[in-house]
Amino acid sequence: MRKAIKSSRAPKAIGPYSPAIKVAAGTMIFCSGQIPLDPETGTVVGKTAAEQCKQVMENLLGLLADAGVDFSTVVKTTIYLTDMNDFAAVNEVYGSYFEANPPARATVQVARLPKDVKVEIDAIAVV
Repeated sequence: MRKAIKSSRAPKAIGPYSPAIKVAAGTMIFCSGQIPLDPETGTVVGKTAAEQCKQVMENLLGLLADAGVDFSTVVKTTIYLTDMNDFAAVNEVYGSYFEANPPARATVQVARLPKDVKVEIDAIAVV
């Protein structure tokens, strides 16, 4: 009923959580919030919010691919920003990954994110 998804194309968990969980006989995938870490080195990628968002989206794509799906199956995301002034730049990068029928989304500003990055995104996909 519940399977952890780990991917060489996304960073390893840096705490007590699974990068993604596939549930209900494989009908839903819950991706933990991804930050802009290089999957091989674990180092932060990018200085700007846009650069970091690109790495976050690639990390999510890696998790989804290893679960056998892609962004077309994502139904909900949440974007966490440390500065809402980065919204437009992040939105542009994020939007390039969802060309048609983007998922429902919430975007919130937070005081701080792990490793002091500027952006984190989580996702829910339906298979």
